[in-house]
Amino acid sequence: MARRKLSQIQIAFIIILWLVLVTYILLYGEINAMTIVSILMSGAIVFIPIYKNLKK
Repeated sequence: MARRKLSQIQIAFIIILWLVLVTYILLYGEINAMTIVSILMSGAIVFIPIYKNLKK
């Protein structure tokens, strides 16, 4: 099944939501190794598909 390309507005909205979540976690959460690993993994989950979408 072919995927539709994401629009620029959709990409911006996804990135803004991810940044808000990370900022909230860094400000109010306990920062330890597991938190950093989770943030890095979520960044990969968010930005790899966006990169692949923009590459096409």
